[in-house]
Amino acid sequence: MVFGKVYTIDDLKKMNGVIRCASTEYEAMLQKQYPDRMTDAQFEAWIAPLIENSKTNKSQTGGIVTIPVVVHVIHSGQAYGVAQNISDEQVQSQITVMNNDFRKLAGTPGFNSNPVGADVMIQFALAKVDPNGNPTNGIDRVNMCQDQWTTAEVDANVKPATIWNPTQYMNMWSVKFGGSSSNILGYAQFPSNSGVVGVPAGGAANTDGVVANYGTFGSSDYGTNFTLGAPYDKGRTMTHEVGHFLGLRHIWGDDDDATVCATDYCNDTPPAHEDNYTCTTPIASCTAGLFEMVENYMDYTNDTCMNIFTLDQKARMTAVMNNSPRRVELKTSVKDLPIPLFANDAELKAEKICSASSSCGGTASTSFPFSLYNRGTSALTSAVITYTVNGGASQTYNWTGNLAQNRYAVFSIIATENSTISAQITSVNGTTDARASNNTAFSAAGNYTTTPVGSTAVTFTLQPDFYGSETTWTLKNSAGATLYSGGPYSDGVAIGNQIQSLPALVTQTWSLAPDCYTFTINDSEGDGILYYGYYNVKNSLGNTIISEGATDFGTTQSKSFKILVLGTQEENGIKKNDIQIYPNPATDLLNITKVSGKATFEIHNAVGQLVKAGNINNNQVRVAELVKGTYIITIKDGKTSESIKFIKN
Repeated sequence: MVFGKVYTIDDLKKMNGVIRCASTEYEAMLQKQYPDRMTDAQFEAWIAPLIENSKTNKSQTGGIVTIPVVVHVIHSGQAYGVAQNISDEQVQSQITVMNNDFRKLAGTPGFNSNPVGADVMIQFALAKVDPNGNPTNGIDRVNMCQDQWTTAEVDANVKPATIWNPTQYMNMWSVKFGGSSSNILGYAQFPSNSGVVGVPAGGAANTDGVVANYGTFGSSDYGTNFTLGAPYDKGRTMTHEVGHFLGLRHIWGDDDDATVCATDYCNDTPPAHEDNYTCTTPIASCTAGLFEMVENYMDYTNDTCMNIFTLDQKARMTAVMNNSPRRVELKTSVKDLPIPLFANDAELKAEKICSASSSCGGTASTSFPFSLYNRGTSALTSAVITYTVNGGASQTYNWTGNLAQNRYAVFSIIATENSTISAQITSVNGTTDARASNNTAFSAAGNYTTTPVGSTAVTFTLQPDFYGSETTWTLKNSAGATLYSGGPYSDGVAIGNQIQSLPALVTQTWSLAPDCYTFTINDSEGDGILYYGYYNVKNSLGNTIISEGATDFGTTQSKSFKILVLGTQEENGIKKNDIQIYPNPATDLLNITKVSGKATFEIHNAVGQLVKAGNINNNQVRVAELVKGTYIITIKDGKTSESIKFIKN
């Protein structure tokens, strides 16, 4: 069963043992989960006039649209380039294939001479700046301590924990599917609607993007030693899924009756009876004299067969890019544009700790892994990292090696498993790190997920599965006292075999003192929250502490976590890096990190006179017109206000 749809053995035999795409099933599930999400018919009624308009107004920007991309490589601790921890080159090969296909580039497998074949005028580029304003290569490697994932777990656990702002980046995930999802190659979230009175957009922003099995992510045409499997090794799984992300439907209209030709709402893709798994032609269409377009990217044929987007498909994608929430914002995102780089610039990240803690206050020694990335233009050969354990005395870790730009190394600091570690890069290559905004990381050990917060209020969200009457839960502290509990709940509503609605969403705010906690969820039927259920606990910053997706965990599941408040030394160490400016001294532009699009600034000279003020646009303030000297820039973003000294050269 995939997103509520059951595939039989005969179905899988027909599909060569794989489920090419699960986007249609995923959309059906989203419509059940979000009652305000448009039905297929409502979406088509909304988009139809916009498509006609797009045929004469090709793009609101008047040209080619470049979409910034972040690829989240989800692994479980494998070495770089091994299994699901795919290499940078394999990731880049996928971007190359998408550009070939969407731009119909001559001399590549994406070119075709079909009279309705279209250059979609949409292209893709790996992001060059991350959400914090720091440099990136657009590849976000995340060890999530789990070897394989079901689609439900991807949506409930992986996506919310890793997604970058979907209005600024197209999020792509490379994962290893497993369990009930082991046959799936990929799936995407269709765009939401915009501007329809009475029908608001539906579908969570924190799951928006495209997902592929790592063995189909990339193309063997552009490298060797990639972890890919034929015949789905040419990158067309993601071309197909990005087509869904931009509003395209399968060419056969997703009707399961092979005697019926449903519509994909594109007149120049001949009606098809059903999905095709072979490139054998011709296959007669429902319309006399026409043949099914098996080479279309939105069919199910092998990668080497796929070769065409049509003019009507282009018009549909253009309409989505011009009108649909999150898609229209991507057109103006500049996250693919480079920011100033420095010779010596290292980035520190705390990795998730996969080893289990013996107890919440355990004293056994364990490894705290950190990743050190080279974001500078010179090779990174040495770095000094200072750190504190539980806010104690400062200690030093000296790293040596040889990292090219954007490469990384993992090192570990040993401490007892009840520890928290605050670490910071203090020098690289024997000199000062030129960028301070990516130098600090915080880590805590064990399967007790630790959240450092100034506020100890957390938010609990539970979507009981369809059989809510089977679900109960408790939250207990380290003394075993039950602080919160809930359930059983009402069941969902179904008419025949069609689910109409799920039980009501449960949302609570818990005020938790610093302590260890255990959340336990029970299912009286013994099949977990398999049928569209999920839960999560998030801290006051919106970061996920624990979560679970639609999963058969049996009769009970427990997850433990720790709430703590940082010591003064640690808290100050993190706060001082909330907002950063660079370069300093500056000549033309000041780059401002960790501010929203509503942030403002004021610049005063050395005698306190206001010399410039305004909004911070694209995380930058122009200072070229200022005379040389020392200034104070005051940055205001919501309730945050910070003044920083800088020098104008």
